[in-house]
Amino acid sequence: MSIGEYCNREVVLATRKTSIMEAAQLMRQYHVGDLVVVDLVEGERVPVGIVTDRDIVIEIIAKSLSVNDFTVGEIMGPQLISVQETAGVIETIRLMRANGIRRIPVINQEGGLVGIMSVDDMLDLLAEELTALAKVAPREQAREAQIRES
Repeated sequence: MSIGEYCNREVVLATRKTSIMEAAQLMRQYHVGDLVVVDLVEGERVPVGIVTDRDIVIEIIAKSLSVNDFTVGEIMGPQLISVQETAGVIETIRLMRANGIRRIPVINQEGGLVGIMSVDDMLDLLAEELTALAKVAPREQAREAQIRES
């Protein structure tokens, strides 16, 4: 199972120059808590950062600064962790855990954005897989009973 098969491909984007007000409006409009910040490089949308609603609160609002004085590029984290779309689900979980991140951009070989995977997305995926696995034992028992009746 590659992470590229399961990531959310509907990613809300911003650029480094996106205003904080516009970022907040995008989050509200699309009901998301983060935006992937991208640069356009040779036709590819290359992720360079993530800005979250928490970043806006911690970096600007809590410091009583004006949202009009900053752009997304000025408050996004200094280092972006991403994962190749060919990486496995378990590998991605380990990467997220090792780096203490809740969201991870998924990229192609050229570094272009493919999608994003969040902890919530991962929990949904794993819950589905565990539910399917839990159904194995009763089906095995039914199959065994059917064979023994014959």
